[in-house]
Amino acid sequence: MQRPNIIYIVSDDLGYADLGCYGGRDGPDGPVSPNIDALAAGGLKLTEGYANSPVCSPTRFAMATMRYQYRLRGALEEPINSRSKGSATLGLPPDIPTLPSLLKDAGYRTALVGKWHLGYPPHFGPLRSGYEEFFGIMAGGVDYFTHCSSSGDHDLYINDETHKEVGYLTDVFSNKAVQHVKARATEARSGTPFFLSLHYTAPHWPWETRDDAHVAPEVAKNLFHLDGGSVNAYRRMIHHMDEGIGWLVAALREEGLLENTLIVFTSDNGGERFSDNWPLVGGKMDLTEGGIRVPWIAHWPAVVPPGRVSAQHAMTMDWSATLLALGGGQPHPDYPLDGVSLEALLRDPAQRFERPMYWRMNHRGQRALREGDWKYLMVDGHEYLFNLPADARERANLAKREPGRLARLREQWLAWDATMPPIPADATVSLGYSVKDMPAR
Repeated sequence: MQRPNIIYIVSDDLGYADLGCYGGRDGPDGPVSPNIDALAAGGLKLTEGYANSPVCSPTRFAMATMRYQYRLRGALEEPINSRSKGSATLGLPPDIPTLPSLLKDAGYRTALVGKWHLGYPPHFGPLRSGYEEFFGIMAGGVDYFTHCSSSGDHDLYINDETHKEVGYLTDVFSNKAVQHVKARATEARSGTPFFLSLHYTAPHWPWETRDDAHVAPEVAKNLFHLDGGSVNAYRRMIHHMDEGIGWLVAALREEGLLENTLIVFTSDNGGERFSDNWPLVGGKMDLTEGGIRVPWIAHWPAVVPPGRVSAQHAMTMDWSATLLALGGGQPHPDYPLDGVSLEALLRDPAQRFERPMYWRMNHRGQRALREGDWKYLMVDGHEYLFNLPADARERANLAKREPGRLARLREQWLAWDATMPPIPADATVSLGYSVKDMPAR
């Protein structure tokens, strides 16, 4: 079979239950995510998929490298912030093999539309890490209308050059993605596939909808506006993103590319203050389920049967490893992958395999391990043990009831942690809008 075109869509701070297909509520104008829901209905939806981190840039390091993010110094920031500008250390080193660079080597045309957040020029950037084209932002978040970051700098680029453009950022990204598909369609039909990363900032702060252009200049002065936003505005932001994804799917269909295009949709971490993570607890910055369990949807009509749901455990780096395998790319022998390919799952969604998944966070000294039904968690020096199928909300701490299992999982986590570089003392923690709903002590 001809190798698929690949579109990797990443939303920003989307909660586990914000989408209709994950049980989300309708917004004031009706369903919030009909186009994303249609992708799930026409393909595969994971109910127990995870992000590599509960905060954005560390997950993006894992997504790019297909390895645990803790292996790179830049990913030990939680997350990268404006202090990294000019740094030659805090970013994704250009010599590290990445999903786009390895797919490029395998003959794919590669492009990123949207958020980078893996270090600033001149030392880092999308074009230095395998993307042939870039249209988007370097920072973690910008105003949706002025396109200025929290430092006040204009942050919208075409390749390495700053670019001024009028428009609501989510729509700008969606339209650029559609234009890219149309520009690559002839090549794709003739056998040269494309890899498009579409990394939205929605529904990340500031909480602005298309109708909020009149408040943008004031909001841009203080993007961390704790007095701003609302549930309805947040849901409309998701809906704007969903509409753009609908435009993209329509363009693929018009160009005759939808059948053999693999679309993967996810979030970089759990939701923030307006999100819906039900039945999970916690959110961004937390290693409770609400901070790391995220939507994962795969749509590929040529291969993936419609209407499939799987409880397969997987992380961000696994999906990137999957895309590399499907594209015929080869891992670099000096950088063996931590991610595990899910190609067999896509071809037969009834398949299931187990693999341990590990996390750690400098923030609140958090650590976590998911193995099978069980999760080991430590927060602020307090240890927890949960049976997640029985207690997805992590309310019933079984640590005292099962001390042997707790000890085994603790030692397993410590053994894994010993294989990772330590967190340096100068690593920063940017709290953002952490959901402080942690397990009761």
